[in-house]
Amino acid sequence: MAATLTDPLIGHLVDGRYEVLSRVARGGMATVYLAVDRRLDREVALKVMHPHLAEGASGADFQARFRREARAAARLTHPGLVGVLDQGVDGETSYLAMEFVDGTNLRRRLVEEGSLTVDEALRTTEAVLEALSVAHRAQLVHRDIKPENVLISSDGRVKVADFGLARAVTEVTSTTTGTVLGTVAYLAPELVARGASDTRTDVYAIGILLYEMLTGAQPFTGATPIQIAYQHVHSDVPPPSERVEWLPTEVDELVEALAARDPDERPPDAAAALSLVRRTRATLDPALLARRADVVGTPAPDAPPHDPDATALLGLADATGAPAHAPGDAPTGAEGLRRTIALKIGSGVEALDAGGAAPAVPDAGPGAPGAPAPRRRRRGRRVALVVVLALLAALGGAAAWWFLAGPGATQPVPDGLVGVERARAEAILAEVGLTADIAEDFHDTVPVGSVVSTDPPAGEPVAKGGTVTLVVSKGPYLRVVPDGLVGASAEEARAALEAVGFVVPDDVPVHSDTVEAGLVVAVSAEAGESLPYGTEVTLQVSQGPAPIVVPDVRGEERQRAIAVLETEYGLVVTVAEDYSEEVPAGRVMAQSLEPGAEAHRTDAVTIT
Repeated sequence: MAATLTDPLIGHLVDGRYEVLSRVARGGMATVYLAVDRRLDREVALKVMHPHLAEGASGADFQARFRREARAAARLTHPGLVGVLDQGVDGETSYLAMEFVDGTNLRRRLVEEGSLTVDEALRTTEAVLEALSVAHRAQLVHRDIKPENVLISSDGRVKVADFGLARAVTEVTSTTTGTVLGTVAYLAPELVARGASDTRTDVYAIGILLYEMLTGAQPFTGATPIQIAYQHVHSDVPPPSERVEWLPTEVDELVEALAARDPDERPPDAAAALSLVRRTRATLDPALLARRADVVGTPAPDAPPHDPDATALLGLADATGAPAHAPGDAPTGAEGLRRTIALKIGSGVEALDAGGAAPAVPDAGPGAPGAPAPRRRRRGRRVALVVVLALLAALGGAAAWWFLAGPGATQPVPDGLVGVERARAEAILAEVGLTADIAEDFHDTVPVGSVVSTDPPAGEPVAKGGTVTLVVSKGPYLRVVPDGLVGASAEEARAALEAVGFVVPDDVPVHSDTVEAGLVVAVSAEAGESLPYGTEVTLQVSQGPAPIVVPDVRGEERQRAIAVLETEYGLVVTVAEDYSEEVPAGRVMAQSLEPGAEAHRTDAVTIT
């Protein structure tokens, strides 16, 4: 009987705070657990890095970059991004505490359903791009977009996870071992060939993701990860219609634009890609949007499966030629193609198979995808010329019909839609024969129910009688300021605010006679107050009593000395009496704290 292995972290208390309940998933860089935050009494997703990432000469560098990327990710605030709540190191355990999303992920959904409808695929792509656009505006690149990192909550909301993790590991491994981190099925050519990445790298991965949602398959497959990486560098992503014949040219062109081999031919960032996807969806008719590829899904297992597209570390093998794996993770068979492997940056340019030869790329025959069509024999040239000339006149009329009244006809999107109420905008579109597709988004200034933007924008062409997307305001995304912040530790208060979507800048240090050092004295927002998502909420944190220089009250009249010490300096005064031949009765002859000494408000002083 095979031995049953128990994860040693289950039941363990990480960093004295996070009680690990169960393991959710294991990937190429980390294992995700469901845990309970003992301090704030809430469920979190605890992502624990594999120990080998922090080992060796680059371990300290990884730890520093990991902390930096976690802080950068925590500053991203958007409903479509999984919130980073905390990060830390407990012994050899480096971890991220993240928002726990109760639901599933896109990988499991694709496994269960095979593919998505065209509408679902495009809307999921839009949701991911909308979240990515927030990061791209902050000059942050995800670098590991894949179905496993697209979470779908139980109420259908799409959230993007794992910002910064791939970057933290890659920046260390690329400089120390010449490796690049990523999931081979979604790696952009420039990342494979040169280790370079920018916002367009994420756009490429989105193109692969969309292809997979539409067709139920990835565009490139191979016997080894190196062969797949080779195809990313040397082959264009095939049009989805090669697998699903009824997909229209508009969808093929969208995937081609997002997943172009040359980064300069892709949309420059997620915001531009989002606009392109929305425009494409607006041109498609409802019947086509409701269709899905005929792909059979697989029932989901009871236990969460191992990450089928585990993020791979692509880099140089060690001196023995063995690929670099996490300890205890040696892959075998097909499973090995989805685990951590070694590939030197640039290997995708001249990839080698196990025997040292270039991988065999099948010759493109007449029926092969992307192969040039065989030339037709040039027979009857004169007859063909006559036929062509005869047809030109007819074609001219047909072309005119096509572009003026037929399926190729376009019309401009009317002005006056932005800022008006939804019903009025729909009426304006109806007056010119266009229909409205409604998308909702939060907005800080546009009133609820009014149009924030349109896609395509005003004046841009849209198919005659086609659809224009109206993005309608849901008003500010309001969150409630938690109770119990004053008097809590600065760490706990910060975590509570960030957990509900507020941005907490650096603490404001203040001195307090009554609040212990390290605890919150005041908050810039009232408990229970509703504020827009992403609002800055400032914490004033006690530094303890303020330091003072003890005054000299010797010779002062008793009540005057007490007033100075208590009122002006905040000291706690005790009065003692004694005889003196030199100091008149009722005046101070001595004090327990030396004049000019350093002390703090609320310190005790005795005057005699």
